[in-house]
Amino acid sequence: MSITHQLSLFVDVVQQGSFTKAAALHDMDNSSLSKQIKKLESTLGVQLLNRSTRSFSLTSAGEEILEQSHILTHSLNTIRNIADSYQSEPKGSIRVISAIFFGQEYLQPAITKFMRKYPKVKITLEVEDKKTDIISNQFDLAFRVGKLTDSNLIAKKIAKTNFAIIASKDFIKQHGQPKTPEELIALPAVVYSNGETTLDQIKLSETPHSNILTSYKMQGNYKVSDVRIMINAVKDGLGYSMIDLFNLDRPLVESNLVPLLTDHTLSTLDTGIYAVYPHKKQTMLVAEFIQTVQEHIGTPAYWESYIPGYNDLYK
Repeated sequence: MSITHQLSLFVDVVQQGSFTKAAALHDMDNSSLSKQIKKLESTLGVQLLNRSTRSFSLTSAGEEILEQSHILTHSLNTIRNIADSYQSEPKGSIRVISAIFFGQEYLQPAITKFMRKYPKVKITLEVEDKKTDIISNQFDLAFRVGKLTDSNLIAKKIAKTNFAIIASKDFIKQHGQPKTPEELIALPAVVYSNGETTLDQIKLSETPHSNILTSYKMQGNYKVSDVRIMINAVKDGLGYSMIDLFNLDRPLVESNLVPLLTDHTLSTLDTGIYAVYPHKKQTMLVAEFIQTVQEHIGTPAYWESYIPGYNDLYK
């Protein structure tokens, strides 16, 4: 193994804070990774890490060499990106991460199309609803829904977010049709809640077709961390919910669901669906993959058709 590769392993061990996590990134076992770090130390003639049974710390030499290793790995990535940009066909490997439902419903069909078109490409897809640091975890691309806050990432907006308030027809029969936001929030709700994220606020106009919006807190009798379970709970009549249309897997009418308060203005929350990546220079592989996902989703996104006449609602 080259010293360049060993330095890359060293960087990963420090960034991950664990030999186990770093080994997993490279499909290695802990002992093999540890041997490579020891070989690196032997080659350099200095100790990089102070090891104990359960942890490690950087030596003074390790801190300085880590800083230069970051520069080296960045330069190597830049060289690879330049080379990729001159290739006529995407090749290589790409690591992608997304929210669970988005990966299941939208990325998998796009990946099928992409890998049939480019059979030599290798793709690793991970799905996780909690936000992941794509740089330290070495992902080439992430698909995120919401507001972008990380200035270290480059983002391409691939779709708008389209919110709706929905309930089952059986729920409406039991509780009645709400005519105002106050009547709505008096009813039980199914709320998405995962880690630090709890979406129990609805920003809605008090009167129809008004631009003055007010935040209302939903009565989250049932909180759930999975989108599919949330939609199924609404179908079962456990409560109403506010959703983004991309959370649906079929037209609303086919699920016995109806939109509520469609004559009131509903905030978009300044959110969107984005493809984000850590390098200012896209590789051809990343660019082509984003384009494939964009084409599969469509412009406008095909889920907007799941509620007929949606573009005239919630305004």
